[in-house]
This record gives sequence, structure tokens and C-alpha cells, in this order.
Amino acid sequence: MPLEPLSKKMKLRARFAGWVRFSTAAVVLFPTLIFGNAVQMITLVIRPFSAKVFRKINRFGANTWWGWCVLWAEKLYGTRVEISGDDVPAGENAVLVVNHQEMVDIPVLFSLAWRKKRLGDMKWFVKDIVKYVPGFGWGLAFLDTLFVKRNWTADKNKIAKTFRKVMHHRVPLWLVTFTEGTRLKFNKLKESQQYAMERNLTRLQHVMVPRTKGFVATLEGLRGHVDAVYDITIGYVDGVPNIMHWAKGHVKRAHLHVRRFAISDIPQEKEKLAEWLHERFQEKDRLLEHYYAHGAFPTTGWDAPMATVSTPNSL
Repeated sequence: MPLEPLSKKMKLRARFAGWVRFSTAAVVLFPTLIFGNAVQMITLVIRPFSAKVFRKINRFGANTWWGWCVLWAEKLYGTRVEISGDDVPAGENAVLVVNHQEMVDIPVLFSLAWRKKRLGDMKWFVKDIVKYVPGFGWGLAFLDTLFVKRNWTADKNKIAKTFRKVMHHRVPLWLVTFTEGTRLKFNKLKESQQYAMERNLTRLQHVMVPRTKGFVATLEGLRGHVDAVYDITIGYVDGVPNIMHWAKGHVKRAHLHVRRFAISDIPQEKEKLAEWLHERFQEKDRLLEHYYAHGAFPTTGWDAPMATVSTPNSL
């Protein structure tokens, strides 16, 4: 079953400290984000002359601001993001397949990307309306983000066009895909389990049945450009936090377990690729079963285990 939400019941002192931390972060970080949007607007002048320089400037901005967010959480709040599994290379392009529980999954992923110097190369499938949100949404619009309407018929041509652009310009890429299609909630899991029973699929307990169509199209569209798929499983302690818990410094630990699959080892046929993705989510389900029982992901049975790292040294 889904992990319960992180309890909002806490002492007055802890609530007050959280609001102080949140207010300080908002005063410091949000104005710099809006300033970054202004700089991004200026880079539009450069784009007709050099798309490469345009992307390089915007990559630097994303890497810097998201890096500040990592440092803020880990240095000032004392948040520990524990990483286990495969030690992935720093310089390769990849598609990240991630279980999705809350928006806080995103800053947790930042910690891995920061350590591998790929923060500025992160791309996302994001709801189309987000691009109108000042700050975060405006910033993503300059980073080759895939804004989608969650309707495959409406989205597929736009996605294919973006992939062609990425391939043509050889854009460095860590593409994050939440293939469950939505955040894990109890009612959504029940619907997913019913769907699995009707189609004779494995009934999962801690993740939902993945949507394979978009994932298959992604690997088809980017094959030859991406080097690997990273299968990432996120686990939380004491309950699933929301983004405000993170912003207030109430999240003290989160866990990432990483499995790397070379693109050459992944099936190319559509049906086999869809089956491969289902296998990954069955594995995620077993991993989370172990995690909830023991408080940690398995430390044996994986190739090239990566030592836990909790605090970055420099930006």
C-alpha cells in the first residue's frame, strides 16, 4: 500500500521554525529565480545566431539555481539524500524512470544530478499549464522541456519534434519520466490494481502499472542519443512529504536506489520494450517492500554498489 503522508502534527516550536526556514528561503531564492527569468529573456537575442550558446547560458543558469536548492536543503536544513545501487557515469545521456509519490521527488532527484554534474541537463515531461507559472515554469520553457497535455494524440507530434531537435543539436540530456502518469495515491493505486487484474498483469502494491506508450516512443525517438536508462526508486522515512515539508526543512532523510541499464541491453521491439518496463516496476515494488520492512534498500545483489553520500562539498 502507499506510504502514508508525512504527519503534519508537530510541536509549535517546530512549526514556527519551519515557517522561518521557508520564509528565509523564499526571500533569498525566489527573487534570484525571477532575475534568472529576466536573463533567460535576454538570451533570446542570442538564439538566432547560436542555439549552442543560448542553451549553454540557460544550462548554466539551471545548474546554478537548482544547485543552490540542493545546498540549501543539505547544508542548511541537514537533509540527507542517501544513494545506493549502481554508480552511474557522469558524462552520459540517459532516460530516468522514476516512481512518483509527490512533487518532492524532484528536489530529491536534484541531489543525484548535482553529484553527477548534470543538473542543468535535466529535462522533464511537464503539464502544459506549468509553462505559464512565473519562476519555475518560465525557466523550464528555456530548457527544452516537454510540455504535454497528457493526451497522446495531441502530444506525440510535439514530443517527436522536440526529440528531433535534441538529436540534431546533440543536446546533453537527463530526461526524467514518471511513467505511472500521476502521483501515487490510495485511490489511484486501487484503480491501477483493477486495471492490472483485467489485463492479467502483476498486481503491484507500492507502485502503479506504468504507461508504456510514451516510454516506448521516448526510447525510439532518442535511440542513438541516449546511452542508458536509469531505473530510480525513491523511498521516504516516516511518511511521504509534500513540497512544503521540504521547503520548511521537515524532511531529514530520503533514499534513492539506482539501477543502470545500457541502451544496447534494452529491447528495441515495442512489445518487448513494454514488457521490460513492466519488469522494472515489478522490481521497484519488491525494492519498496524490502525498504518498508528494513528501512533501507538492499545492499547486496547489485552490481557496482555506490557508497552513500549525503552532503555536497562545493557548487
